[in-house]
Amino acid sequence: MTNNDFTFAIKSINFDENYNPSESTRITTNFANLARGEKRQENLRNALAMIDNRFNTLAHEDNLKGDRYSVELEIVSVEMDVEGKGNTFPVIEILKTNIVDKKTSQRIEGIVGNNFSSYVRDYDFSVVLLEHNRNKSTFSTPDNFGDLHGKLFKCFVNSETYKENFNKAPVICLSVSSKNVYHRTDYHHPVLGVEYQQNEASMTDRYFNKMGLQARYFMPANSVAPLAFYFAGDLTGDYTDLELISTISTMETFQKIYRPEIYNANAVAGEAYQPNLDQQDYAVTKIVYDREERSRLAVEQGKFTEEHFIKPYRTILEQWSANYVL
Repeated sequence: MTNNDFTFAIKSINFDENYNPSESTRITTNFANLARGEKRQENLRNALAMIDNRFNTLAHEDNLKGDRYSVELEIVSVEMDVEGKGNTFPVIEILKTNIVDKKTSQRIEGIVGNNFSSYVRDYDFSVVLLEHNRNKSTFSTPDNFGDLHGKLFKCFVNSETYKENFNKAPVICLSVSSKNVYHRTDYHHPVLGVEYQQNEASMTDRYFNKMGLQARYFMPANSVAPLAFYFAGDLTGDYTDLELISTISTMETFQKIYRPEIYNANAVAGEAYQPNLDQQDYAVTKIVYDREERSRLAVEQGKFTEEHFIKPYRTILEQWSANYVL
């Protein structure tokens, strides 16, 4: 097997107030979840307004009225052909930001990544991990946990398909782990804000590390908790201020909706900070979101991946993974 046996195809759709999830979209994905139910259009409109408002708060230079910029979002769906026969499986879904400068009528390319969605990750966490720990008193992860997923991600990012569509490496922004303690450092970035560090890597950190991504944690100005940024190169050197602001404004908005206990808390993270999803002192956005449904569907989608991707292609995937070298 060679590293080039898999071919990738990219499809994109605008994430706006008229967005409807496609049939191949993971319905637990942040943006897809917002676009369902009676209040779908109101949800989308409110979320997009929150993103724009946050962007303008951070991009305040020559922006007295706080309305100079707006953020446009594209949902990028990545499909993979394992056998080269035209049968594809939706392996990855990410977000691309674009920035509109209303003052100069300029459209500026933002960052790709941001939100990260993967059926194979659902399989790893909702099927493999559950089976591995069934009837065990101590939680652990299998030795090869995340290996295939990580190599598939690296294969995509290093593919010609990626290079033809995107100019820079992806940055993914997630919530910090509620199991770890984060300590404030003296380093302050003009856009990302104050940096935090943790004593040990979280399971998510280790999983993303296998994707070739390292983590840094920053709390931007007027935020109440640090965000986790996963990247491959130099987070503070490879991206412009506007690019970073587009990621912060987009993903902090999602986190305020999905993790209000952390990101819409009334208390600001201090010198030592441990996120707490059980604390009650937080504000709720007006955006409707069903967290229990999301957890349940993750298991269903993990089983879907097992049936339609892992089992049919197991031999090919195992051989490829064993021989894959970046």
